[in-house]
Amino acid sequence: MDHTPEFPERLTSGYQAFLSGRFHSERSRFRRLAELGQSPEIMVIGCCDSRVAPELIFDAGPGEMFVLRNVAALVPPYEPDSHYHGTSSAIEFAVNGLNVRHIVVMGHASCGGIRSYYDDAEPLAKGDFIGKWMSQINDTAQRLKLPGVDPQADLRRLELSVVEHSLKNLMTFPYIRQRVEQGQLQLHGAYFGVATGLLFVRDPVSGDFVPVGEGPGEDIVD
Repeated sequence: MDHTPEFPERLTSGYQAFLSGRFHSERSRFRRLAELGQSPEIMVIGCCDSRVAPELIFDAGPGEMFVLRNVAALVPPYEPDSHYHGTSSAIEFAVNGLNVRHIVVMGHASCGGIRSYYDDAEPLAKGDFIGKWMSQINDTAQRLKLPGVDPQADLRRLELSVVEHSLKNLMTFPYIRQRVEQGQLQLHGAYFGVATGLLFVRDPVSGDFVPVGEGPGEDIVD
């Protein structure tokens, strides 16, 4: 039996469409980015969920946003040790290398990572990387004291609280705190409804998530 891997046809056809479409129409932009490098002002930290693509949600072109995606859009605390830190290294590059002016942490409805934590799901593999990763929110979940009567409401509260959790952890990075205090960097929280398409942005004063471009009657429902 031949087990030679075949590159997915969906990617091949998608690339051909990109080549004759967007790349063709924005060729000068791509050339400029290749020659001058990237200089985005915005970093988005989002979930790796395939339904929540920041570039699509914010209609961003190449070079406009520096995007980091991981399970549940989690930012761990600043821990300068000998371990590998993919999320922290991307943040370090965005802030100290690219000098971004904004960091947006974007959670979303129906997050699988948060659902697995809430359900105390069985590990998907022996190493249980997901379980270990999600254990970062233990204290956050305990502070919420979720009643367990309405799982959907519990999950929504937990999803929003994880955005807060990541924003607080960003401030444990010395160079982020310094830039925020000097007015050189702003941190933002956001929440996307997969089914509704609604985007909610965290009010930095009240901590409430308010809808963008919708009436005040709109609620976070998905």
